Amino acid sequence: MIRSMTGYGRQENIAGGRGIIVEIKTVNHRYFELSARITRGYGFLEERLKSYLQRRIFRGKVDVYVSIETLEDTDVQVMVNHSLAAGYVNALREIAEKYGLPYDVTASTLARYGEIFTIHKAPEDEDAVWEAVLPTLEKAVDNLLCMREAEGERMRQDVLNHAEKIMELVGKVEERSPQTVEEYRHKLEQRLEEMLSGAAVDEQRILTEAAIFADKVAVAEETVRLRSHFSQLETMLKSEEPVGRKLDFLVQEMNREANTIGSKAVDAQIAYLVVDVKAELEKIREQIQNIE
Repeated sequence: MIRSMTGYGRQENIAGGRGIIVEIKTVNHRYFELSARITRGYGFLEERLKSYLQRRIFRGKVDVYVSIETLEDTDVQVMVNHSLAAGYVNALREIAEKYGLPYDVTASTLARYGEIFTIHKAPEDEDAVWEAVLPTLEKAVDNLLCMREAEGERMRQDVLNHAEKIMELVGKVEERSPQTVEEYRHKLEQRLEEMLSGAAVDEQRILTEAAIFADKVAVAEETVRLRSHFSQLETMLKSEEPVGRKLDFLVQEMNREANTIGSKAVDAQIAYLVVDVKAELEKIREQIQNIE
């Protein structure tokens, strides 16, 4: 199944007394690259996230956001820094005495100074948190891959359409190539007749020159390889494995064959056909840049 590298998946769930949200966005990239944003205090999940995602997403820049909200009471202790609290009390008393102000410090007054308090939360059970997050993550990835596969199918069909046009053009090149040899032989014969002013023309010389020309402009090997590449392309597009990099290499090879045909072409029609082939190859190349 061909997959695009572009996609989005989101899932919400409640598990283990926690509200969990997972969002994943992917775009094209040469390799797998992960950027994770996780609720503060749960950074220990990042390595597990990466390990899991690498088993299901092979290429692309992956942005994942994991939100974890505790819905149930947990073992939390609030500790008071009494030395700091005493310092505030004394400082406030000093201000009141110096400026003749009423001294009305209360516990509520001190509560405004948050640095007096330290919150100690019971350590999280990392395995339990991961088990709570995993089902939500799996579903978010399922949603992402569903989108990537749908887009991949559209891309697969588009690539095949362009490849079929290339094969049509290659067929025209194959049809035209022998004609150029015959036309060259005819022109050569005419020139020799003009040069010899009606004298007998050496037919063997014409055949030899035509054979040399045919060898120089022969493109049969290149067109056969192009057809072979097209067959490989069709096979790759049916693969269940990621083939983006292989497709990129294959298109480079197809482009090389087209360039060779173009360099051999001394015929305007073939030259125009090669330009069209290269234009279709460029359209394929643009598409496969986003195939996983």
